[in-house]
Amino acid sequence: MTEIPMSESECALAMRQLEPRLEQYAELVVRRGVAIQRGQELVVTAPVEAAPFVRMVVAAAYEAGAGHVTLIWSDDELSRLEYEHCPIERFRELPSWKVEQMNSLARSGAAFLWLDGADPDAMLGIDPAKPAARVLASHRQCPDYRRGLDFGENAWCIAGVPVVAWARKVFPDASPHEAVCKLWEAVLDVARVADGDPEDAWETHNAALAKSKRMLNERRFVKLHYTSENGTDLTLGLPNRHIWEGGAACTRGGVFFFPNMPTEEVFTSPDRSQTEGIVHSVLPLVHNGSVVRDFWLRFEAGRVVEFGAEQGKAVLENILGTDEGARYLGECALISKNTPIRQSGLLFYNTLYDENASCHLALGRGFADCYEGGADMTKEQLLAAGINDSAQHVDFMIGADDLNVTGITADGREEPIFVHGQWVWE
Repeated sequence: MTEIPMSESECALAMRQLEPRLEQYAELVVRRGVAIQRGQELVVTAPVEAAPFVRMVVAAAYEAGAGHVTLIWSDDELSRLEYEHCPIERFRELPSWKVEQMNSLARSGAAFLWLDGADPDAMLGIDPAKPAARVLASHRQCPDYRRGLDFGENAWCIAGVPVVAWARKVFPDASPHEAVCKLWEAVLDVARVADGDPEDAWETHNAALAKSKRMLNERRFVKLHYTSENGTDLTLGLPNRHIWEGGAACTRGGVFFFPNMPTEEVFTSPDRSQTEGIVHSVLPLVHNGSVVRDFWLRFEAGRVVEFGAEQGKAVLENILGTDEGARYLGECALISKNTPIRQSGLLFYNTLYDENASCHLALGRGFADCYEGGADMTKEQLLAAGINDSAQHVDFMIGADDLNVTGITADGREEPIFVHGQWVWE
C-alpha cells in the first residue's frame, strides 16, 4: 500500500508533538553524553540549520550547571564555497586563532559536544585532498586538543541532529518537512528517547554492553578471523594488553560519559602490523561530504596494499594517503545485527548511525584506552606496542548478515564469537 504523504501542517503538528522528546534528548546528551559538570565549559559544534534544537541543548546545559557554553557553527554550503574557491595551501595550515581556540578550550577542561547533521553529498566534485589536508593540519597543530580527546582528559559526545539535505537523502520520496520529521523520529528512537526515562534506558543498555566487554576481555584472544560470503576473509592480531571497550567511557578525572549517542559497539584497537587478508564493505562510507560505495581493502603485514571501489575511489585514495598510519587499522568493533538501528531498516548515510548498525573497522588512529596503561603512555610508546597513530580515524562497515567472527587464543584454540551476524551468547 502506498503511504499517504503528510501535508506541511501535519508535519508542523507532528514536530510540536515531538517537542517533549526533543527536550529529553537535549537533556540526555548534556547530562549523560558529555556528563557536564558544575561550572564546566561546554563547546557545542552544530549546523546553523539546527539552531532551534541547539537552543534546547544550551538551555539544558545551563540548567545542569555549565559555567559557559561556546558555540561553533557549521554550514555545508559555506564549507563547499570555501573548498571551491580556496587553494589547497589554505587548508594545510589552520589560522592561529583556531589553533589557540581548540587547544585552550581543551586545556581548560571543557567538554565537547558535536551535533552531527550534514548533507552526505555536500562535497560531491570537491577535490578530496582539501578536506584531507584540513584534517592533517588539525591533528598536527592542535596537540592539546587531540590529546584531551584521545587520552581521556576531556569528556566528549557525538549525537545526531537532522537537517533537510540529510533527511531527504534518507527519505528521498518525502517532502522536506516530512523527511525531517521522519528523521527526527528515527534519531530519537535509536537514541532510546521513547516512553519512560531515557537515562534509565541508557543505564540498562550500558549494562548489556558491559557483559559483552567482560566476555571478550576474559577470553584474551590473540587474533580474530572474519569471514563472509561477499569475499571477506580477514585475520587481525590483537596486542597482548588490549582492552575491549564500549558504552560509557571515563575521563582520567573519573567522569563517566557516552562518546557516541547512539552506540551499540564493543571495540578495541588491533595490532597495527598483524592484519592479513581482504575485507569488503557492506554499507556506503560517507566521508567529508563524499560517498564511497562497494569498496574493498587488501592487507599485508597490517598495511593496505591494494584497494578498489565502485564509487569514490579517489576519496578512499586520499584517506589512505593522509599519512602512513592511515593505511593501517586503529579499531575493530563488534555489533550485533539485532540492534535498533539495523532493525530500523534505514540507511542513514551517516557514520555515527551506520557504524552502529554493523560490525566495522577503522583506518587510522587507535585508542589509548584500549591498551592497558595506555593513558599514561606516549604516542611513540603506544605505536611500539601496536596501537596505530594517524590524523585520520575513518570507520567503515563490514557486518554482513552472514558475517562470522572467530576468536583465536594463544594456544591456537578457536572459539566462535559471531555467527551469522550476531553474538553467540545472544
